[in-house]
Amino acid sequence: MSEDAFKKIVSHCKEYGFVFQSSEIYDGLSAVYDYGQMGVELKNNIKKYWWDSMVLLHENVVGIDSAIFMHPAIWKASGHVDAFNDPLIDNKDSKKRYRADVLIEEYLAKIDDKINKEVEKAAKRFGDSFDEAMFHRTNPRILENQAKRDEIHARFAKALNDSNLEELRRIIIDCEIADPISGTRNWTDVRQFNLMFITEMGSTADGAMKVYLRPETAQGIFVNFLNVQKTGRMKIPFGIAQTGKAFRNEIVARQFIFRMREFEQMEMQFFVRPGEELEWFAKWKEIRMKWHKALGYGDNKYRFHDHDKLAHYANAATDIEFEMPFGFKEVEGIHSRTDFDLVSHEKYSGKKLQYFDPELNKSYTPYVIETSIGVDRMFLSIISAAYTEEELDGGETRVVLKLPAALAPIKLAVLPLVKKDGLPEKAREIIDNLKFDLKCQYDEKDSIGKRYRRQDAIGTPYCVTVDHQSTKDNTVTVRYRDTMEQERVAIDKLADIIADKASMKNLLKTI
Repeated sequence: MSEDAFKKIVSHCKEYGFVFQSSEIYDGLSAVYDYGQMGVELKNNIKKYWWDSMVLLHENVVGIDSAIFMHPAIWKASGHVDAFNDPLIDNKDSKKRYRADVLIEEYLAKIDDKINKEVEKAAKRFGDSFDEAMFHRTNPRILENQAKRDEIHARFAKALNDSNLEELRRIIIDCEIADPISGTRNWTDVRQFNLMFITEMGSTADGAMKVYLRPETAQGIFVNFLNVQKTGRMKIPFGIAQTGKAFRNEIVARQFIFRMREFEQMEMQFFVRPGEELEWFAKWKEIRMKWHKALGYGDNKYRFHDHDKLAHYANAATDIEFEMPFGFKEVEGIHSRTDFDLVSHEKYSGKKLQYFDPELNKSYTPYVIETSIGVDRMFLSIISAAYTEEELDGGETRVVLKLPAALAPIKLAVLPLVKKDGLPEKAREIIDNLKFDLKCQYDEKDSIGKRYRRQDAIGTPYCVTVDHQSTKDNTVTVRYRDTMEQERVAIDKLADIIADKASMKNLLKTI
């Protein structure tokens, strides 16, 4: 998808009430966004899809809602005070700041694109006789690009793991990576920048305590581990799920809602016996990928990407990446966090955070598998995949959001053909009957064709048209968004037809 196509998506989000720039009438606040009337419905449906998939489908997963403000010692124990940094580099000509690791990752992605284009060209040329594996092994251009990529990637991974900022800069120089704005390679040194927001809690400046806005929701789960385990009489393995706001002072915030300063996470920490963590890590990778693919946008849109650098707490880590308009990007992280967090909080708090296992007749510190997904990134991936421009018969075009029915902001639009002859009243009667099960919208303005287009643009899967025949035989025309096909159905059958197809239950059954 081109840059122009991405701009269309951003514009569509504004025009149809999905996402607005925060504080827009005051010229906006950079990298902060508000969700509009359609956006909040879609966002809530995404959260419900995740929440139900965790706490409804797994007996051993429960939820909590921890506070945003937490004791500052928590962030010392978690490593965020000392190690929650991004490596940043400035271009002296454009005066713009970039993440050094992202510049290098984007360079590596360009090499991957070159290799993929060579393969695509050859596949077209040779047709059914094309042997892709053989082509990878023998084509000189692919071999040259792959060798170049492997060498840079090895240097990059080592520099990240060694926290070697000078080597990161050297890779940028050696690869002749230019600033996308100025086009120059006049770079500063790379330096680390801590991403946490700091504020004060207390009535006076002298007596105030320095506190942080949480940069993740996970720590609220770890410090409540024993509270949940004991009050819920939970047996290992078990999980604790949470959704909530997190805050990061992103210096290089860009790509619309992909990287923001205030965002929302859906995280689940799964506590397991030591030694069983990698088995559970593999299992949760499979479960989470199924959850994404159940939305129906194509298996080729998703991939796993193992981390080049493991966080200080992890012994395994992978990302689920989705093909955004600007390339494959992380939407969810799955990490084997070992016992780092509970051990660290035990040390800093002086409180024992262990589990007594009745089957083994001993106490131990559980290991943890984390699944962490950004709601806003998930929202962007769904909007990007759903946004479709179609050319219809007669040269007309339409923009349609092909959202899964269970996630769509409006499930059903009820449209009286004309604003008289009792049709609006009949339409209202249908809504009054269905509004307890479905989010409905009434629309009587403009021609029926224009109304269909409006509903297509917000992703409404079903439209019902009430006409003069409806008042005689209690039937209506149901119009299906994706195919634009129409069928005549009895009004009393609407709930069965639409509620069933648009239900979260049916989506969850496909996981």
